[in-house]
Amino acid sequence: MEGEKDTYYLEQVTITEGSEDGYQYEEIPPDDDDFSLPEGDEDLVRTVQTIQDQAVDSLSPRSVLAAQKPVTHRPEVVDDFVRNFLIKMGMMKTLECFQTEWYEMMQKGLLAAEVAGFVPDIYAHNQMLETEIKSLKKQMETYKLAASKAKEAMIKLYKERDFHKMHHKRVAQEKNKLINDIKKLKEHYTSYEPLLRQLHEKYETVLRQKMLISLERDRAVGEVTGLQATLRNLESGHKIDVSLKKGEPKNKKQMGPTQKAIKEAREKELLQEGVAPYKPEKDPNKQVGKIHPKDSEFPPDTKVNPRLAQIKGKTSRLKLDGYCLSNTLKVHELAVSCLALHPRKEILVTTSDDRLWKMWDIPSGNIIMTGEGHTDWLAGCCFHPKGTKLATVSGDKTVRLWDFSKSECILTLEGHTQAVWGCSWHSCGDFLASCSLDGNSKIWDLNSERCRYTMRGHMDSVNSIEFLPYSNIVLTSSADKTLSLWDARMGLCAQTFYGHLHSCNHATFNMKGDTIASCDSYGVLKLWDVRKAVAMLSVDAGPHPGNQVAFHPSGQSVSLASNDGSVKLLALPSGQLESLDGHEDDVQCVIFSHNGDYLISGGSDGTVRIWS
Repeated sequence: MEGEKDTYYLEQVTITEGSEDGYQYEEIPPDDDDFSLPEGDEDLVRTVQTIQDQAVDSLSPRSVLAAQKPVTHRPEVVDDFVRNFLIKMGMMKTLECFQTEWYEMMQKGLLAAEVAGFVPDIYAHNQMLETEIKSLKKQMETYKLAASKAKEAMIKLYKERDFHKMHHKRVAQEKNKLINDIKKLKEHYTSYEPLLRQLHEKYETVLRQKMLISLERDRAVGEVTGLQATLRNLESGHKIDVSLKKGEPKNKKQMGPTQKAIKEAREKELLQEGVAPYKPEKDPNKQVGKIHPKDSEFPPDTKVNPRLAQIKGKTSRLKLDGYCLSNTLKVHELAVSCLALHPRKEILVTTSDDRLWKMWDIPSGNIIMTGEGHTDWLAGCCFHPKGTKLATVSGDKTVRLWDFSKSECILTLEGHTQAVWGCSWHSCGDFLASCSLDGNSKIWDLNSERCRYTMRGHMDSVNSIEFLPYSNIVLTSSADKTLSLWDARMGLCAQTFYGHLHSCNHATFNMKGDTIASCDSYGVLKLWDVRKAVAMLSVDAGPHPGNQVAFHPSGQSVSLASNDGSVKLLALPSGQLESLDGHEDDVQCVIFSHNGDYLISGGSDGTVRIWS
């Protein structure tokens, strides 16, 4: 066995020295335990020489290096290296050709395994390192790209942060400046308010005195003219009726030649003095005497509202609290400004700042019709009592009438000088009332298509107008902090309600017509007794403005559209105030259904919400 081991060692040395591929393989020295002497002649000299050679080899650097770094794995032969390389690169066709040629040469004896030899470890190691380097380079490029993107995003975020900081500071400064300006303006206005009140009172006093003086002057001039004419006639020897001193004949047919001469002389004298003679036909307050052929007649105030009996029988079953959101409809892109229910059908009309009005089927929310024609935002709408027409008002200073059967605008009423805020139909359907920012309200006759009366009296914008159902009484609310009742047959103010400290935004009657609800720009809700013209109840639902109020058909509950995004619900028997939250912006309008089963609200978020 020892001979075989020595022979293997000698063959290993022979392969190392005689390799033809030019590589120098390290010789692995045998361990001390495996050291043995060759068999044969046992010569002392040869034994000593062998021991010395072994000692010298153990001290050589090559032996030390081999001892320090022993080979950890068997070297890979060339053919296995080539196969592994081809498999790694996916070159399977080349691998098949290589193996075919290799084994053919091996079988034919043209290729010896000793000639192929081994692949040096350094090559395999270098190949492994190159692969690792390529992988690391790819990862480095990926990380560089990600770091670059992160850097750009961070810089962009820093810039956006700085921009928003600057914008926030600017807005905060402007806000503080506006707050200070508003405080100064309030103080300034407060200081001038007593003076303005005094000047207004003086102005009214002077105006009354001027009117009285004008009447006295006209009477005195008439008497002087009559006396002068009488004197001239007496001097000329003619008789004249002394009754002319007290007044003139009512018409020219009853005048004699002398009376006509006296009247003409009087008019000439008045014109010379710069005073225009009085002519009843040109008096704006006497225009009622000029009747248009197509003018309508106001019905008498004797008809009773038929809905009172219907609601009276259902009052016990009506639910006055516990409303919850049942449906939300996105109806407009901009704010919803007004809501109107069809008199008999479950149909809702909405108007918006987008210059459109739309008709919807509720509660399904299916759109029925869209109206387009106004050139500015829409502020209000109202159904004809028969439900066949619709009136809309707008910031373009016009009132338009729409016929559903024709699907078009059939009449445009012009007369207001500024934006029109609201409108209301008379129960007979022949008259329409409108209110405007110009401080006036108008009664329109739709048969003659003209303005019958212009109701002047408010000192500021008239924000809402409403006919008492089956009556000729009109209710208006104004930014001058007052409410007024008007007689539509004459266009005269019958009663004014004082009590609000801020601009009144809306007012409405209850079903009986004996109570009025109103709200102002500070969210104060007031209930008024129509007979006594005094406030019965005042509820502070502010500080946000109240935009519209609505009575429950039973009259036992009042809803308020608030700018805080909620609908306030006041139960009158208990005085409890409930808040319905759901809108994402200001609530602009609110109405009850005809039977009171549900509540509808519209907001600046462009939605209509149904509470049931």
